[in-house]
Amino acid sequence: MTGLSHRDAKHRDAKGRPLVAVTGIGMVTSLGQGQAENWAALTAGRSGIHAIARFPTDGLRTRIAGTVDFLDTDPLVAPLLSERFARVAAEEAVGQAGIGSAGDFPGALFIAVPPVEMEWPQRRALAEAAGGEGAVTYAGLQRAAASRAFDDWHDLFIFGTVADRIAERFGTRGSPISLSTACSSGATAIQLGVEAIRRGEMQAALCIGTDGSVNPESLIRFSLLSALSTQNDPPEGASKPFSKNRDGFVMGEGAAALVLEDAQAAAARGATILGYVLGCGEKGDGFHRTRSSPDGAPVIAAIRASLADAGLGPEGIDTVNAHGTSTPENDKMEAFGLAAVFGEAVARIPVTSNKSMIGHTLTAAGAIEAAVSLLTIRHGRIPPTINYALPDPAIPLDVVATARDMPVARVLSNAFGFGGQNTCLVLGAEPA
Repeated sequence: MTGLSHRDAKHRDAKGRPLVAVTGIGMVTSLGQGQAENWAALTAGRSGIHAIARFPTDGLRTRIAGTVDFLDTDPLVAPLLSERFARVAAEEAVGQAGIGSAGDFPGALFIAVPPVEMEWPQRRALAEAAGGEGAVTYAGLQRAAASRAFDDWHDLFIFGTVADRIAERFGTRGSPISLSTACSSGATAIQLGVEAIRRGEMQAALCIGTDGSVNPESLIRFSLLSALSTQNDPPEGASKPFSKNRDGFVMGEGAAALVLEDAQAAAARGATILGYVLGCGEKGDGFHRTRSSPDGAPVIAAIRASLADAGLGPEGIDTVNAHGTSTPENDKMEAFGLAAVFGEAVARIPVTSNKSMIGHTLTAAGAIEAAVSLLTIRHGRIPPTINYALPDPAIPLDVVATARDMPVARVLSNAFGFGGQNTCLVLGAEPA
């Protein structure tokens, strides 16, 4: 760091890169709107998973989800729900950061959104609007869009619309970046913001993960993959990460937003720093569209890469916010990966999964769990993994079954997705 002043060096990491501070956090999940509601519910071990009420589930094997029912969900179109959740989370994060007032955010937008497809109810409505069950014509699409008070049918379904609308609302700089890397997407959005600030391209970034995909088609597709829990009664007991009797994940929805800033710029404007993103690690593989590589190599590599990027060894991590989906294969693979990295010490590192309470929020999961990790650091309390009543003897982890109070300086937050998309983040209270 030759030539840097002491003040500059203070705001750089061990590799000489700008430290990336978090100055704003926003959340919405099935547990509530905002940090306060979510944190209170999470640490109390309350579940947001319940019977689905927004559409009929007769005849379906899975009839539960962590839906956000306290916000308007009409019409039931994934892009519009994703936009609504993203806006709510971003408003809280930007407001807390005290930056970008009056729709003038001084940085770029990186937003993880679900892959957009027309869902079956909308396909049927559009076909009917076109005059029959046959081909859906452009004119029919336009009529259907107009009947729902949208300017153009592209506003309903085209990939990138959510980012464009959020960018317009908050006045972010440059072209907004939309991404979809399966269940690691939310963490990847944060990673892109971190990398842009480290490169000196900007001093701030608005990073969001959002997903409003709980609809009939998505539920049926995941069910056909045998990925979902069928333990519908009671709903709050279905998601049980790392338990021997786990049988699949429960769909959830929501969003989280982080305002990232160059730490020196944040300090200069007097911002309150809530924590730091110290490291990011990403590793992909092409083993299978849904299954993890059986040797666990990509998961292990992503964890190790995040630690190396943070300049830490395994001993520098106080707790793990696990991907922990509650599927038989994922939980076993994650435990295998953690054991490979942490060795015998893995049995002494507290591990928790927020998905036990909010379900798997898919594209939003990595961002929501990063936000929860930062709150864990700030409050010195690890939220529990509920429903952990029957430990799996094949998974030798210290799973946090009830909220645990302890000093937490650094959290490893894992996000592993279909198709071998793996992203890990290291969040910290102080620079490494």
